[in-house]
Amino acid sequence: MEDKPFDTSAAAAAEPLEKPESQIREMWDALKSNKGALVGLGIILFLIFVAVFGHWLMPYDPNLSDMGASFLPPGPEHWFGTDQLGRDIFSRIIYGTHISLTVGLSAVAISLTAGIILGAVAGYRGGKTDTVIMRFMDMMLAIPSILLAIAFMAALGKGLDKAVIAIGLVSIPEYARIVRGCILSVKENDYVQAARVVGNRDGRIIFKHIMPNILSSIVVRATLGISTAVLDTSALGFLGLGVQPPYAEWGDMLGRARGFIFSAPYTLIFPGIAITITVLAFNLLGDGLRDALDPKSRQL
Repeated sequence: MEDKPFDTSAAAAAEPLEKPESQIREMWDALKSNKGALVGLGIILFLIFVAVFGHWLMPYDPNLSDMGASFLPPGPEHWFGTDQLGRDIFSRIIYGTHISLTVGLSAVAISLTAGIILGAVAGYRGGKTDTVIMRFMDMMLAIPSILLAIAFMAALGKGLDKAVIAIGLVSIPEYARIVRGCILSVKENDYVQAARVVGNRDGRIIFKHIMPNILSSIVVRATLGISTAVLDTSALGFLGLGVQPPYAEWGDMLGRARGFIFSAPYTLIFPGIAITITVLAFNLLGDGLRDALDPKSRQL
């Protein structure tokens, strides 16, 4: 195959087909017309506010026990009632918001970073490198994520930081496969070939010319991944492997209240509602982003 002569037009063709700024503008214009996505975004912004300023919103210390006030039903003093140790459930749910969002965002940051690197290397390099990386990812995907997270927790130990690592690790294959597939679909496009001709290195081609054009798929999956991370955090907490007492976490609250489902059902109802609303909000936003970033949807 003959070398292509250097052409200044190749440098122009090496630029991404669409600037990230224009993608964000079009995405926002499309997102504004999706009521479900706006509801999800509004809930998420509210949850972030609660997580950041929750210590000013909590009427009681979420970890302070008062056995004389145990199992008080919802009322003016304790809006969501108290648990078996007399702790205010409303304050504990506010505290749990900070933990759930922290774990969700941190875990997605870990899995997203590792998944982008592995998927980019596998998709761009191909050959044996692709085979080795993706077969390892397939082995991880063959095991249910919650079981794999439990296995990591057994190896790492209990605690919030261990839960972040475990949940982040189990989600890496999903991001790696998405990034690999997207890169395979665009790496032979003209602007990528032009970037090679003008002498760009592989790393620059991947992160400057390819990534901006596959960003939409990654953003959508990351948004939905936060809801999955919140669920996994709650599952680990329910099993006693996540945040350890006396700190409040929604899954741990459910696990400790399951014995009082008939005598004090509010001890389960409110943490369950918190988990449901959070997961639903991220799913609504993720679905809205998927529709907004899909060119076919924008043309309908």
